[in-house]
Amino acid sequence: MENFKIELKNLYAQELFEPGRSLAWGHISRFAYPWEALPGIRGLILELGAGLDESEYDRRGEGVWIHKTASVAASVHFGSAVIVGAGAQLRHCANIRENALIGIGAVVGTATELKNSILFDGAEVPHYNYVGDSILGYKAHMGAGAITSNIKSDRTPIIVVCGNERLETGMRKIGAILGDRVEIGCNSVLNPGSVVGAGATVYPLSMVRGFVPPSSIYKRQGEVVRKRQASAG
Repeated sequence: MENFKIELKNLYAQELFEPGRSLAWGHISRFAYPWEALPGIRGLILELGAGLDESEYDRRGEGVWIHKTASVAASVHFGSAVIVGAGAQLRHCANIRENALIGIGAVVGTATELKNSILFDGAEVPHYNYVGDSILGYKAHMGAGAITSNIKSDRTPIIVVCGNERLETGMRKIGAILGDRVEIGCNSVLNPGSVVGAGATVYPLSMVRGFVPPSSIYKRQGEVVRKRQASAG
């Protein structure tokens, strides 16, 4: 594994996300760490929804607001407390359970389940994904079958590991925090409390735990390398 300089500041929202790429940015930026924003997602959505322009958004069901330009398949299921942004795509049999803020141009695909999560603008979970208690940054992408695991098997509070630091969250449910433009390979599992830095790529069939540095390639546990910039000419 290459020698990365890993500090707690790598976990800050300003390090992971470009400001303003989500209606939730003001909420997220209030906290030291992004996962601390997760318990307030429902209240945030209901507050934001009440102020949305009725000429731009359709109201559907209990606290569900869908932009008129969004593409929503007839088979999509909506629970409560949901906002779907302009130009978003919700495809066949997507299950938007509850407490989901789906950004501009985001994609929620076939048989994908979404719960208590924020998708920044342009984020994509297009094929058979489970995304629970998670935040996906601008243009983050999860390959087919990739999932977030949001609760430990022993149900104890989740600890976020960053280098030699262990942060006790006191929370039983945290999925994954994906920075901007993260690429998660097909059929990967993101363990509870995983944080993937902006611009990182995770190989298919990976089991991710802890912090993945920005602009890196995660090949397997213990084998993470820097991305190489292509030389000019």
